[in-house]
Amino acid sequence: MIDQLKQDLDEVRAFQTDSEEALEAFRIKYLGKKGLLASYFAALKEVPPAEKKAFGQTVNELKNAASEKLETLKAAMQSGKASASRLGDLTRPGEPLELGSRHPISLVKDRIIDIFSRIGFTVSEGPEIEDDWHNFTALNLPEYHPARDMQDTFFIQTDPDILLRTHTSSVQVRYMEDHKPPIRTISPGRVYRNEAISARSHCFFHQVEGLYIDKGVSFADLKQTLQYFTTALFGKSRIRLRPSYFPFTEPSAEVDVYWGLETETDYRMTKGTGWLEIMGCGMVDPNVLDNCGIDSKEYSGFAFGMGIDRIALLLYQIPDIRLLSENDIRFLRQFKSVR
Repeated sequence: MIDQLKQDLDEVRAFQTDSEEALEAFRIKYLGKKGLLASYFAALKEVPPAEKKAFGQTVNELKNAASEKLETLKAAMQSGKASASRLGDLTRPGEPLELGSRHPISLVKDRIIDIFSRIGFTVSEGPEIEDDWHNFTALNLPEYHPARDMQDTFFIQTDPDILLRTHTSSVQVRYMEDHKPPIRTISPGRVYRNEAISARSHCFFHQVEGLYIDKGVSFADLKQTLQYFTTALFGKSRIRLRPSYFPFTEPSAEVDVYWGLETETDYRMTKGTGWLEIMGCGMVDPNVLDNCGIDSKEYSGFAFGMGIDRIALLLYQIPDIRLLSENDIRFLRQFKSVR
């Protein structure tokens, strides 16, 4: 009989389960009122006296082993239930983690910043709510100047001197007030103009404006800088500068890049000419330098500005500028793989 006891002891020690039903069957088999342990204790009186001590010790060992196994497995099951209630069903399939996508405006802005940073331009930022001095007057646009009508402005009703900036040139004014030449900076940011919203224009959009001021800066420096930029961004090395007018630069020019006429889209974008206007530029007007505390007799400089939205439309062949601000997830998902 003692051999059977040892066999039962080995089975108890090897027993494993994660089923409540199997564990309950184990308890009844060994620890129940009619279980094996009860029968072994009842048979103790029939064991020969010489074997009674060893038999009794083995029965107690079986009892302790069965009780410990029962408590251990029960505790493990309760711990598993607690984890499942806290974390949910751990056996369910995992949910895929979707990669986010960067907005085309951010993609283009970062590319422009990277290109100009290679030739020493830093990034400067300023407030979107501006005062009249930084947005107009310091830029050679005194009150009642007719050129102010070129930019339909959102004014703050409670204070006619406060407005939403119409260009990031206001950031350049602030930068010139706080820094001494040489200055080489670009100013990306959102600007606002009271314009009708359509597929090609919006009441808010994004600009990058550049400024370089030092001794002996010439128009040739400006042209070479823009030549480098258009080649790096578009892969197009052919540009032209057409005379234009901006109140804060003199002389001023519009910059066109030769896009080509290889596809029907090229014909539509360039109106059949192959040339595409991308920015305005010019030599900083001496009055602007003097307004910002820089001696125009000692220093000269150039400035340029471009619309990030328009370039994004061009690079990614986006047909409607409104798509950039509508937050349509179907549109944004197209840029997941773009870096």
